[in-house]
Amino acid sequence: MTAITWAVRLVIFSFLLLFALQNTDPVNLNFIFGQIWQAPLVIVLLAFFAGGALLGVLSLLGVIYRQRREISRLKRAASETKAAAVVVPEPPAV
Repeated sequence: MTAITWAVRLVIFSFLLLFALQNTDPVNLNFIFGQIWQAPLVIVLLAFFAGGALLGVLSLLGVIYRQRREISRLKRAASETKAAAVVVPEPPAV
């Protein structure tokens, strides 16, 4: 299984390397005020991919933080309930 995983990784890396080597032509990034940036296409794509990934992670931080607070609150409540539980002995069998 490890060999298959490394083979897939090697194929993906080779594909991305060839993509990067074929897309080195400079592109202009234009916005409202005119040209902002000129860089190779692969750098522009990488920058926007990284920016999108960063925005995705930042958008999930609030949800993750809220879930962790809820989990800690539930664990605290469960431990308090377990500590307050009274053990009732079984009645003797007739």
